[in-house]
Amino acid sequence: MNHDTDFTDRKVLVVGGSSGIGNGIAHAFRTRGAQVHVWGTRASAAEYDPQQGSDLSGLGYAQVDIGDPDAIEAAALPFATLDVLVLCQGTVVYRRGEFERAGWDRVMAVNLDSLMHCAQKFRAQLSAAQGAMIIVSSISGLKANIGNPAYAASKAGAISLTKTLGQAFAADGIRVNGLAPGLVDTKLTEVTTRNPARLEGALAAIPQRRMGTPQDMAGAAIFLASPLAAYVTGHTIVVDGGLSL
Repeated sequence: MNHDTDFTDRKVLVVGGSSGIGNGIAHAFRTRGAQVHVWGTRASAAEYDPQQGSDLSGLGYAQVDIGDPDAIEAAALPFATLDVLVLCQGTVVYRRGEFERAGWDRVMAVNLDSLMHCAQKFRAQLSAAQGAMIIVSSISGLKANIGNPAYAASKAGAISLTKTLGQAFAADGIRVNGLAPGLVDTKLTEVTTRNPARLEGALAAIPQRRMGTPQDMAGAAIFLASPLAAYVTGHTIVVDGGLSL
């Protein structure tokens, strides 16, 4: 294995690592030797279905409601030290629910507020390890998103927060960067991927003519956490097959 992407014995926490993009990122670190812990929404790892893209084999697990700042504060530290923190939590409310107060508040709490609360919780550990933080946003943070104002606004906020924390945490020896996925086949995008007409239209807008995979996103995360990105700070890499072009 290339030593630049060898994470043997490194400690990694993936918030939102129980399924989808976060799960792909968690396993990418695990297969490169890291000890990986994930935070998810269900009571135990056994409640996740591998058939739905939730493979928790070889991963540590804890249930944390990251929409609740007090739950984040009370959550146990997964390791005595921490080298990499990946913030991949995310939710969306369809059927115009984000135009209502409850939908707006929940999406902003999970997609944006929790990023800051998690960053602060693990800042000391990451500084001690001279580690890396990776914030997973979305190309929805770069443009309008029909019917989902909170999702778009929260992702724009995540991209801005990546810049500001990149600047603020650099003095602590922490590199903060992000990645912005395009259309990736996960539970969050089933409204598109399970509708043939919508899917056809979506693929037509992607120059690479395919959806992204969690593994595609993991490649960018591995790069950003590795010494290959030693001089990259506050940047969000767009990983979308050209969709936002």
